[in-house]
Amino acid sequence: MNKQQIEYYNQKVEKSILRLPAGLLARFLRLTELIEEFGPNLGMPHTRALGDKLFELRLKSKEGIGRIFYCSKIGGRIIILHSFIKKTQKMPKKELEIAKKRLKEALKK
Repeated sequence: MNKQQIEYYNQKVEKSILRLPAGLLARFLRLTELIEEFGPNLGMPHTRALGDKLFELRLKSKEGIGRIFYCSKIGGRIIILHSFIKKTQKMPKKELEIAKKRLKEALKK
C-alpha cells in the first residue's frame, strides 16, 4: 500500500494543531503516523467516517478531548481541514459546518 501524505488545509489549521495541549498533540502525531501507514479510516475509537469523504480524528488525553476533521483525496493525500477542543458531548454544529465548507473547497483543488 502506498504511504498516505498528510497536508493541512492552510497555515492557520496547522498552527491551531501545533497549539493543542501536549497530550492531545502527542496523540494527534501518533494517529497521523498510523493514518500515513494504514490509510484514513483507522476505525473506532481512533477515527470515525462522517460520510462524503469526511473523517473525524478522535483525540483524548488528560487535558481533554479534541477533534480534527480531515478528508481523503485520490493519490493518498490526507488533508487536515479543521480542529477544535470539545467541551460538550454533542458535536458543535458550527465546527462541523466549518469542516464541511473546507471539504468542498479541498475536493475542488
